Amino acid sequence: MKPTLFGYGLTTKAIARKLGGGCTFFDDKTNEPYTDEMGNHIYPSSMFDPDKSELEVTTPSLKPDHPLIQKAKHLLSEYDYFLSPAGYCPPTAPGTPDCTNGAVRAQHPTHTKPFTVWISGTNGKTTTTQMLIHLLEKRGAVSGGNIGTPLADLDPDAPIWVLETSSFTLHHTRTASPNIYLLLPITPDHLDWHGTSEAYAADKLRPLLTMKEGELALVPKGLDLPETNAFIVEYDSIDFLSDYFNINPARINFKAAFLEDAMLALAITRVLFDEVDYERINTFKMDLNRQQKLHDAKGRLWVNDSKATNVDAAIQAIRAYDDHHIHLIAGGDDKGVDLHPFFDAMSQVSLTLYTIGTNSDRLLSLANEYNIEAVASKTLENAVTNIDKKMGTNDVALLSPAAASFDQFKNYAQRGEIFIDLVKKL
Repeated sequence: MKPTLFGYGLTTKAIARKLGGGCTFFDDKTNEPYTDEMGNHIYPSSMFDPDKSELEVTTPSLKPDHPLIQKAKHLLSEYDYFLSPAGYCPPTAPGTPDCTNGAVRAQHPTHTKPFTVWISGTNGKTTTTQMLIHLLEKRGAVSGGNIGTPLADLDPDAPIWVLETSSFTLHHTRTASPNIYLLLPITPDHLDWHGTSEAYAADKLRPLLTMKEGELALVPKGLDLPETNAFIVEYDSIDFLSDYFNINPARINFKAAFLEDAMLALAITRVLFDEVDYERINTFKMDLNRQQKLHDAKGRLWVNDSKATNVDAAIQAIRAYDDHHIHLIAGGDDKGVDLHPFFDAMSQVSLTLYTIGTNSDRLLSLANEYNIEAVASKTLENAVTNIDKKMGTNDVALLSPAAASFDQFKNYAQRGEIFIDLVKKL
């Protein structure tokens, strides 16, 4: 039996491909039924009949109140489908082979279960996942999940899967659980999806509900933890990680939030293999748009942190350069979040703010309230030009918008690319 698939996207297409096609999809963007090149049948979401489906697997992004989610009677997440305790097995009639039968298992690839490390959090989960896979590549580990590769496309024979895991996926996951769960610090995010900060935090902690004795959960201190059989380690600082896992931060070539990301990745290798490879972690290269450094023709430092699309990420960037005067470019679509913590962080350093995007007036008003020097720039090009006129040799120009990019750009990557091009032309 093949599952009914909700959403015709990356995750669900990969599942259909794994199963040889011939699957049934229900998709919001489909107006008329059609069949694709793999023999999959795609229908409008409104045509879903729960009484004609024995199993549903959803794309992670569908909200809890989506009609498909509300109607489903046998809903699984991608993680449940591939990583539930026994793997998914279709109901069997009396006298037919069960899931221990090799022939049945061969038809249902979800039975292969590698050792898994799930990494989640509000900020830094991509970087930490990449750092950990950088450390574990020599041991055959692979990475996927929210980082871009669906579970269906991961090598089932790889000994370790390192999965960047979103709160959306966690919300829909009920039976699967990690062998190690690494939760980075969380601050309220995606509230339009989860509804409340409490619901968001509860979804981030959901893996603890199904973890077993002897499995490790490394989580920030101070959260309201549910009852769990996992072994819990609560951390609150780099000093704690250093002492608990015997890791020397002075030997790591990262700073601020990225130092903590590296410490957490090394903590996992300490647990798994009693290994801390400082040389290897120091060869890790940061992603584009994540505190990406470049110098202009005058030798001045500019930092592309376009991926900082929320307040917490931008605060981390400010703290990373708090020993310089910062020319900060910020603004865009902030979705109405509370910006006071952002300005609290600005007020503690030497900083000039250059506002862009749709929330520019809101930023200027708060800058006035906090007595922070601000320059209304409206566009990224104007901001770079304005900074060029005022920037000293030892200053740092930082694009860390604390907002989404869709008001003026296709995505944060395009925003970062344009920023880099503008700096190169100075």
